[in-house]
Parts: sequence; C-alpha cells; structure tokens
Amino acid sequence: MNEPREPGSQRARLDLGDRTPAPPGAAPCGEACTTASADAVPEPRILAAWREWLGALANDADAALAAADVYAGLAPEARDAWLDALAEDAPGLSVPLVALYAPLLAVEADPERRARMEAEIALGDASAWRGRPIRALSGIAPGGVRVVALVQPVYLRFVRVLWCRYLPDEGFSWARHDSLLSEGDAPRSGAVVEGVSLETTPLTPVVEELAHAILAHRRRGGELPSSLREFADLFDADFEAIDDTR
Repeated sequence: MNEPREPGSQRARLDLGDRTPAPPGAAPCGEACTTASADAVPEPRILAAWREWLGALANDADAALAAADVYAGLAPEARDAWLDALAEDAPGLSVPLVALYAPLLAVEADPERRARMEAEIALGDASAWRGRPIRALSGIAPGGVRVVALVQPVYLRFVRVLWCRYLPDEGFSWARHDSLLSEGDAPRSGAVVEGVSLETTPLTPVVEELAHAILAHRRRGGELPSSLREFADLFDADFEAIDDTR
C-alpha cells in the first residue's frame, strides 16, 4: 500500500545532526556559519564521513532531502564553501554529478550559484536525469471520484509523486505530493489509496482530465492546492491565467 504522505513528512523523520555531516570548510549553522581558512585541512575522519555521505546521495532519498534542508539553512559564504568542497571531491567519487548538485539546486535561488551547479551537472551523464517517462495510476471511487498518482522521474532512480482526489467537473478534494522518493518506494499498479485501488493508466487522458478539473475548481471559486502548482509543467498550465478565470 502506498498512501500519500503529507508534504514534508520525510524531512520530519530525518535526524540531520546524525545523517548530514557538514562539508569541509562549512558548518550547518545558518547565519552564524563561517568558512574555514583556505589552508585548513579537515580531519581524515571528517573527510571520510563527508565523502561516504556524498555517496549516499545517489540512492538514498532521505539523504538527498537532508542535503537540501541543510544547504537551505546555510549562509551564502558557507554555500560557496559547500560547492567548493564538491568541486574538489567529486572527481574522486563514483557518484553521478547530478546526485551531488540536484538537491542543492532545488533550494538555491542565487543566479550565480545556480549557473555553477547547472554547469557541473551538464558535465555528467545526461542519461542520469533524462529520458524516463512519467507514469500515471488512477482509480475510481463510488460517486465517480477519481484518485490519481502521477510519478515523474527526476534524476537517477529518484521520482516525485503527485497524488490527487477529485471530481472532473467540480475540482479537488485534496492534492499532495512527495518531492523526492526512491523509485522503489513510488506507487505501482495495485496500490490502494483511501480504499481505491490504482491501476496503470495512459498518461495523456489523465493529464487532460486533471487540467479540466483545475479549471472547474477555479471556476467554482476554490483555491488550488499548492501541490498542483508544484507540477504545473505537467499540465502546461499558466496558473496566473487560471486564477483570472474566477
């Protein structure tokens, strides 16, 4: 059974202090962070823990979410130190570059740091983050209510999942999402959500029906669940324009 979880539930389960070592030269301490001097040499055990944890970013969704959480709390100079440490250590790791940078890119707004990370990702194997199709699963509850899960590959074997319950001509009861899951934890045919069994369904009609439900929801004056906006690219939707349809 793959019941959808409340957004952020994975982060709530993380013990960041135990699972997320600070990169050499930075500490996860928000505005108080300072970078180490250029001549400082990290202790071997700290460096080993850091590199071991970086290796986990390729297959552990919780580690990737932890990286995003800690990086988001760093001061600008500590973020730069993190990226410097990655640039130094990445060539010696058997980890796809996208695994090292994608969690950080997801929470970085600074154009220069974003460009730096995107350039590093571009140096890696594009097959690590392109090409896999989106999967749709759906089921129908009594009264014609739809329950849908859209599974969108992100990079490597990680996916994000949009879960929805709605009536096509009325709108949404709820929509939630998992921002990052290991593919093995994603829903598959036979998953049961709120008593409804989901089966693999062609993607196009599901997306078209969801787009119709979005318009119906707004025309009825409802506020769209924020999770739908996270997946606006799937619907080719201009949510600002949709908001004007009320």
